[in-house]
This record gives sequence, C-alpha cells and structure tokens, in this order.
Amino acid sequence: MAHEPIPVTDAEATVMEVLWQSSPRSSEDVVAAVAPATGWAEPTIKTLLNRLLNKGAISAEREGRRYLYSPVLSREAWVEQQSEGLLARLFGGRVAPLVAHFSERGRLSATDIAELKRLVSRLEEGGDDGR
Repeated sequence: MAHEPIPVTDAEATVMEVLWQSSPRSSEDVVAAVAPATGWAEPTIKTLLNRLLNKGAISAEREGRRYLYSPVLSREAWVEQQSEGLLARLFGGRVAPLVAHFSERGRLSATDIAELKRLVSRLEEGGDDGR
C-alpha cells in the first residue's frame, strides 16, 4: 500500500459510506442519511464527521455558513485496508486459508468457485501480480 492507512471505526465507516455514495454533502445531509438507519442523534453523527476530518479521511469546504464534506479516503483504499487487516489478524496474511475457511463451511457458490478458477488461471498465466 502506498499510503499510510487511515484507521476508520465501524461507526465512522457508516458515515463514510454516505459520503462515498454522494458528495460533497453538508452535515445536515449526512445526518438525514445516517440517522434513520442507525438511530444515532445529530451530535453523534457530527462528532463522527469531526473525527473523520481530524484523521484526514474527509475534507470540508466552506460554503456560506456551512461546510460541505467529501471523502479523501477512497472506498477502494479503505476496502484494501480492511481486507489486509482481516487477512493479517485471522489468517496470517494468507488468502488460501481464508478461501479454505469459507469452502469448508459450504459458503462458496458455484459462481464464487468459477470466479476463483478464473483468478487462479489468470495468476498462473502471469496476468496479475498476485495481490
């Protein structure tokens, strides 16, 4: 990974999802999108916005008397951080034990297996760097 990871909590990720879907957004827009699904109060959501701002995960641009928030951290970068963290914590950084875990529990569909076969074939042909 080229950039230093930005740690984002599960609650902060809920706010990030709203900003990834559509931005820039005012805090009122974010509250309107997050509160119904979570039951969180406005001050809680605004605190999460401030935490994300302080971490550098989002930016704020002043527009009149309000601020508009936009993601700095891309969803792709966050997913990469999350998946690498999961692999490191649970499977020693290896993908094969992860796949084995799901396959042993019958969680891989025929479509999943076909996609994995295509990926392995592509890797064997040298079409990917293995990440």
